Formats: sequence, structure tokens, C-alpha cells
Amino acid sequence: MKNKKLYLICCLALLIVIAATGCVAPPKDTSVGETYTYNPAGVTPSTTTLTSYVTDVTPFINSQEAKVCQTETLGYHTFTTPTPLPSDKSCRIKTTTQSFSYNASAFTFNLKNPPMYINYTVIPTNITGKKVVNSQYLSKDEQVISYDMYDPQSYFVITVRNKTSGKVYLEDGFGTDYTTYLTRTLKVLNTDDMLIEIKGNKITATVSFWVKPSGNFDNPDNVTFDACTYWDVIPRDNTDLAYVTGTETPKWNG
Repeated sequence: MKNKKLYLICCLALLIVIAATGCVAPPKDTSVGETYTYNPAGVTPSTTTLTSYVTDVTPFINSQEAKVCQTETLGYHTFTTPTPLPSDKSCRIKTTTQSFSYNASAFTFNLKNPPMYINYTVIPTNITGKKVVNSQYLSKDEQVISYDMYDPQSYFVITVRNKTSGKVYLEDGFGTDYTTYLTRTLKVLNTDDMLIEIKGNKITATVSFWVKPSGNFDNPDNVTFDACTYWDVIPRDNTDLAYVTGTETPKWNG
């Protein structure tokens, strides 16, 4: 009887163990590369939406502002050109083309409202030839070189002075003592009764003189000019630029 009870207890224990192992689910496979986020609070993360703090609108247009001309460029900027004032208009009062050979000419003008713009273009005399020089190499052999250069005697000078005292306000031009710019625009900023003189040698020059009608003439609206422009708005060689056709660089003959 005792053996039968012991057998039943063993069978009952075995059934309990089998039942307990059947309630545990087998472990799931973990995919390689799966990412886990540390979330100690157990809060389910929500989707983030970007918030715009500004509102896109059309740029403000002020109808009271003066209209200006705009020139579009190929770059990233728009350059704005202000509308010139009628009082800044300069008109040509004289133009002349002369070939100089140690000669000069002059005229007077009472410049009451400066500036006066003087624009000139010159054609100097070139000289060409050949000469024998020592080579710059170690052999120091004699070499024949060709040259093409401005004639050192070719020059052009503009002088602006007080017509009574002779005080010089401007003196500039082309040549050995000045520049080798073939086209330039000079500016006279003084107020005075001027004597303007142009002179030169072995050169041909075209010169034009420009002033503002306003302030320089008693009745500017009744004066007729053949050409007018706005020098301060439209760049016209106010910065000297070289347009040299001749060269003083020797050309070595082989």
C-alpha cells in the first residue's frame, strides 16, 4: 500500500513539472542590426513635426520711393543705378582734333560751377628699328634686336590755369613726363576764370571739354549744345586705363 502511494506521488510530481514547462514560450530570434532605444520612463516616442516660426510673404513695395533703373548681371547681385539729376548733366562746349608739331592752342572759359571734364584720345608716333646689343646670356655675344616703341619726342599736354595770374590748376597728358594712356578723362574742380592750353609734338589728339549748363550760363535752357551726358553716373574712363598699341619690349632675332 505504501509503495502504491509513493508511485502516485511520483507520477503527480512528474505531471506538474511537464505542465510547468509547457507554459513557457520558446525564445524569439533576434535580427542582426536591430536598434533599441533606451527609454527608462516607458513613454512611447511620438513623430516630430518641424514648426515654422515665420510666414513667407511678398516683399513690401513702397509706392512713395523714386523709381530706379536696375541692371541684371550674370552673378548673384542686382546693381542699382540711381536716376541722375538734371542739374548734374554736363554738355560739350568745345571739341577739337589737332596734329601737333611743337605747337599749341588755347581758349578761355569762366568756370563758375565745376567740375569741368576734359576727355582726350591721342595717336602718338611710333618708331621702329634694329640695334646691336650684348647678349644677356653667359656668352655675351652681340645680338640684333628689333624695337617698336613710342617716339620719346611724342607728347601731349593739357594745362588749365588762371588766365590772369597763371596759377596752374591742372597739368597732365601723354608722354615721357606723364603717362602712356591713350584715352583719359581729366577733371577740373576749381572755380575760376580759366585759360585752357593744349600743346604737343609728333602726336594727333582729339579733345573735348564738358561743363554743367546750370550755373555756368545765364540762361542754360536757351543754350544749344551738340552733346550732353552724365559723367558722374556713367563710367567714362575716369579711372585711367592703358590702351597702348606700341611696346618697348625688345624682340630678339634668332
